[in-house]
Amino acid sequence: MATFEIRGTTLEYHEEGSGEPVVFVHGSASDLRTWDLQIPEVAKHYHTLRYSRRYHWPNPPIDSAADYSMDEHVADLQDLVRSRCDTPVHLVGHSYGAFLCLLLAIRTPELARTLVLAEPPVITLFVSNSPRPAEIVRLLLTRPRTAVAIIRFGAKGLGPATAAARRGDMEAAMRLFGAAVLGRTFYDRLPAERLEQVRANAIRAEFLGSGLAPLETAAVRRVATPTLLLEGQHSPSLFHRLTDRLAELLPSSERHRIAEASHGMHEDNAAAFNRRVLSFLAQHAAA
Repeated sequence: MATFEIRGTTLEYHEEGSGEPVVFVHGSASDLRTWDLQIPEVAKHYHTLRYSRRYHWPNPPIDSAADYSMDEHVADLQDLVRSRCDTPVHLVGHSYGAFLCLLLAIRTPELARTLVLAEPPVITLFVSNSPRPAEIVRLLLTRPRTAVAIIRFGAKGLGPATAAARRGDMEAAMRLFGAAVLGRTFYDRLPAERLEQVRANAIRAEFLGSGLAPLETAAVRRVATPTLLLEGQHSPSLFHRLTDRLAELLPSSERHRIAEASHGMHEDNAAAFNRRVLSFLAQHAAA
């Protein structure tokens, strides 16, 4: 393992293999260990770099007065790519990390050769972080299935988890959030070591901070980077609806569903995930 000094903090990262650079970006309740099942396969063909995002294990924790800002995490990713890799790079992101990869491609497209996006939570394509009733009504009229999925996720998942975090009960917050994003069955199946990783990355400020970055439809349409959209067969319906919209908007995208997997598809069915990612990267290798 190595560390990278960046804008007032230190990020842990790990490099392996040689060839074109592939950067892995983890999601919430995770750290660089979440890619343990990908690196041995991908590093046979590529120079892999995975890192723990700001405030995630084993990096310094967030200050009590600091905001858990998506913009700050994007800036970290941009700086890491520029300093550690020959650009452009292949980006593989999961959940919150996939959203960061998409934002990097929007803001600094010269850094991204390809995108592999595993269910980014692009809810802000439809509503704001604290949606007003008029936003929900408008969405119900135009995309009713997406509206219902967002309402259900807020009412049964994110809302109760945020309330638990606000009162300082992070064990309950992570249990509620995990069941909402993975589905109760898949959350209950998590092995002890994965639950330890969840607890090591239970960041209260992530629930109480500024939330997801705004996302404009026109900006997504302009992303010309070849993109692979991955989704889990058994993921909650919200993620399927969000992937529907990304597939409509991204001009150079293809879509693949990972069988026998939920939102944590790279862990649930690593073999299928790795095969599809390696096939996609091979199609878009540098000349």
